[in-house]
Amino acid sequence: MANIKLVRIDFRLIHGQIVNKWIKATLSNKIIVIDDTLASNDFMKSVYTMAAPPGVDVLIYGEDEAVSKWKENQFGEGNVLVLFKNVQAAHKCYMNGFDYKELQIGGLGAAPGRKIVFGPITLDQTDGDLLKEIQDKGARVYFHQVPEDGSAELSKVLEKLK
Repeated sequence: MANIKLVRIDFRLIHGQIVNKWIKATLSNKIIVIDDTLASNDFMKSVYTMAAPPGVDVLIYGEDEAVSKWKENQFGEGNVLVLFKNVQAAHKCYMNGFDYKELQIGGLGAAPGRKIVFGPITLDQTDGDLLKEIQDKGARVYFHQVPEDGSAELSKVLEKLK
């Protein structure tokens, strides 16, 4: 059974902070990206796979496939870093049976209606409500951009949406 080291939402998926900081901080040797759009694009899958450091396997699943793989064998062997592109995917997978214990919010991107709530991380009410639902069902939800910086719990961050 895999050892889940980190479950993170980061709209950039595999990028410098993941490769240079989080892989090392978590000692992960497998990245699982869960994103329906990426899973259906073979070219982009190869781009993201090549972005990982040597010795780190990359598996890319759509949301339903990821939940199925989790229920089947909890993503197999290895120290695993799981990446979601957005809150909706993390919420859907959690509610459908991928019962991660903690969810780290690392980057959600900017868009109209979103408010900066922690460092450069933005949130809107819809994402806030979905994250609160995940937390209310038992997972710790927190905001943390890079390992050497501080973090903030969801309850603190939600106060900034009011």
